[in-house]
Amino acid sequence: MRSWIARKKPLRLADRIESNMLKGLGRIVSLCVLITIGSVGLYIYRDHFSAQHTIDKLTEEKKVLETVVQRLSSENRVAEVIVTDQRNEAGVIHTTLLFVEYAKDGREIPPKVLTVKGKTAHVDALVIKFDRDFVKENDPLRGKSIALFVRAFGDQETPEAGPKIDAPDKIPAVYQGANPRVTEFELNLWKKFWLLVESEEERKKAGIRVAQGEGPWGPFEMDRLYTLTIDSDGGLNIVSQPLKGIYREALQRRAGMTTQPAK
Repeated sequence: MRSWIARKKPLRLADRIESNMLKGLGRIVSLCVLITIGSVGLYIYRDHFSAQHTIDKLTEEKKVLETVVQRLSSENRVAEVIVTDQRNEAGVIHTTLLFVEYAKDGREIPPKVLTVKGKTAHVDALVIKFDRDFVKENDPLRGKSIALFVRAFGDQETPEAGPKIDAPDKIPAVYQGANPRVTEFELNLWKKFWLLVESEEERKKAGIRVAQGEGPWGPFEMDRLYTLTIDSDGGLNIVSQPLKGIYREALQRRAGMTTQPAK
């Protein structure tokens, strides 16, 4: 019998060419797909990490800005005052103040007893405000404003008649325990304070924005605590609040006093 097994016919040249072209085209398409997928993946990768980098940078900038704002807006307690006695003598109110300053390291220093005439009292001080760039950078010498209390006086006497607090030509008690470098720097400024007030050139050399006298004032009453603060980038403030009994007693014991309201 004849064999009816079919035999493959050899491909024609045209068919072989067409087949090779289709295979080549398939490879090209596959390569294009891979390139497209890779490009999209690379774009997403770069976009993600670029966005994360931007977020990280903005977060860091926010932290720096918050720190600067905090430095510029912060304030430091420099003194506290209570009224320990108010008496009417020949129609004039004599108000005795217990004046407690705080040293550079935050410690209380021995209180001063100041008696003024009147219920309204002024607290005079010399104030130096440094250039804001120093405050922003938290400069060790010029990172915040400084004040030197000079005297207190009442509304029923002249400023010259009021009791003295600190003198610019002597080392004030607030510098006890302070960094010697800071002490020397600031004492030198106090010694030439009025030159700094008058001379713009001297202020620029010292990195000072403003040098001036300031005097917060107001009525001083018994059983209230008056707190004096200074803004890092500004001047003096005074606020009051009811005086806690335990605080009053502690201060009075330290000063060896009793209280007596005006009659």
